[in-house]
Amino acid sequence: MTLVDTSVWIDYFRNGITADAVDTLIKKDNLCINDIILAELIPSMNQRKEFELKELLLSIPKLQLRINWNDLVSMQTENLRNGINKVGMADLMIAQNAMQNGIPLFSCDRHFQLMSAIMPLPLFQETI
Repeated sequence: MTLVDTSVWIDYFRNGITADAVDTLIKKDNLCINDIILAELIPSMNQRKEFELKELLLSIPKLQLRINWNDLVSMQTENLRNGINKVGMADLMIAQNAMQNGIPLFSCDRHFQLMSAIMPLPLFQETI
């Protein structure tokens, strides 16, 4: 399984650079989502009345969140020590969720790449 982040979904909906990789994950039934990612995507879909798309996203397997606040504080402290600034709480929780489940995170956000160099955050690597 691969946890697909909000940034990738937005790029995918715009038929961007992640489209082929997401299509492959969909065909292989090898992707998942979590409530944070859904909370970032669904309000816009509701506003635009994209209800079918919303239902499709809601049908994707969902990872349960197990928030460990002490770990989040430690992660953010380590980020700041390493010059990785402005990582929001939602992204810390998404990273924590991927690490807890030992699955790669697929994201377009550069701070996840930076974080993976200092913590055990597995990232999705597209195979060619």
